[in-house]
Amino acid sequence: MPPSLSVVIPMYDEEAYVERTVAAARDVLEEMGGEWEIVIVDDASTDRTGALADGLARADPRVRVLHNPVNRRLGGALRAGFAAATKELVFYTDADLPVDLGELPRAVRLLEYQQADLLAGYRFDRTSEGVRRAAYTIGYHLLVRLLFGLRIRDVNFAFKLFRRSLLQRFELESEGSFIDAELLLRARKAGAVMIQLGLDYFPRTRGASKLSSPGVIAAILREMAGQWRDLR
Repeated sequence: MPPSLSVVIPMYDEEAYVERTVAAARDVLEEMGGEWEIVIVDDASTDRTGALADGLARADPRVRVLHNPVNRRLGGALRAGFAAATKELVFYTDADLPVDLGELPRAVRLLEYQQADLLAGYRFDRTSEGVRRAAYTIGYHLLVRLLFGLRIRDVNFAFKLFRRSLLQRFELESEGSFIDAELLLRARKAGAVMIQLGLDYFPRTRGASKLSSPGVIAAILREMAGQWRDLR
């Protein structure tokens, strides 16, 4: 029997993706068998994201929706989703489907086969979103490696699978997009066994990314500086 699985998907103004993303996740989870749930975190969206997600939850009790009353950004949304997850394994990805969710069964098999605590996906090709975004990603990755010695190939890629029991060994603090690095760093500090998996990357085709604005980048640097002593 496969391990039970919680899929956590943070969403902010993702009405163009909600139904497509949940359908893709449901199809894969049904094929995998076992117990599962999809946890959508509506991060105070201003469009129809919350209403569409609620409709999906009414149609299938395995789809759950959390509504943040105020926008808590990526870190706050993920922390809420992780706290609500109830299954043995927790998987997180973005609403814009940056990777084929058909890779999830392989990730689960590798995690179990390697007896690992956390699997982090990495992109084979980071350039498909343009030179500027790729430069941000590579520069951030090098900064995290320099400051913390973290040898993960793609820190911020939204394909992470881990055992829920791992979250009982530390407490996440980040409100913004530093959450990905913090999760990896706290897992390392807790002695977790971490493995990596290379994946094809599919850039967003609808809406706009919220992760490369100057405000988001500044917030990442503030949280990085604030947690440096604790995480290095």
